[in-house]
Amino acid sequence: MNIDPKRIAAEKAVEWITNGMIIGLGTGSTAYWAIQKIGERVKQGLGVRAIASSEKSAQLASQLNIPLTPFEEINLIDLTIDGADEADEDKNLIKGGGGALLREKIIASNSKKLIIVVDSSKLVTHLGKFPLPVEVTPFAANLTQEKIKNLGVGVKWRMNKEKKYISDNGNFILDCNFGKIDNPYELNLQLHLIPGVVETGLFVKMAPTIIVGHSNGKLEIRE
Repeated sequence: MNIDPKRIAAEKAVEWITNGMIIGLGTGSTAYWAIQKIGERVKQGLGVRAIASSEKSAQLASQLNIPLTPFEEINLIDLTIDGADEADEDKNLIKGGGGALLREKIIASNSKKLIIVVDSSKLVTHLGKFPLPVEVTPFAANLTQEKIKNLGVGVKWRMNKEKKYISDNGNFILDCNFGKIDNPYELNLQLHLIPGVVETGLFVKMAPTIIVGHSNGKLEIRE
């Protein structure tokens, strides 16, 4: 029997959801399994309202009859389940491989509880092996790119075939190779000082619960 560590970890995270919650839906291959499981529970009678971090996740939720609610009707999210591209020993994260980092960070930062679901390959001692996504405005994007390059980092535009990838918010994404990131908090602040940077994929000091799925079927919960 083949075990998908992402799936078992995502389905475990859904156990935290209870009736009446407003839940945040992440984006990506791990969040997909969480949304599928939430759909099953809704079919069985679970009453929740959901906020999606991407158009793709919103479409999947609609297909599964998970009720979506406008942001204007809420002021706080009870629980968000999402994945990550890297998670270090201090539970700092790199996210944005799926291109939804801005919306994901807004939802995560407005959640009472954040559960991050990963397989063991995403655990690292230091962030940075995975290229850091940085979302930038299309206006004068080449100048923003140069400012980031001046930090001594290799940068590459994320592409969609022959054109620059465009996020759900109409922005571009630069994938930045910082290598070992010794201080994610300071780097996040430094990048935000550059005009044109909308958001970074550094999720720091959010105190998530991390659920790690292993290929042998074991689950590890880091509170």
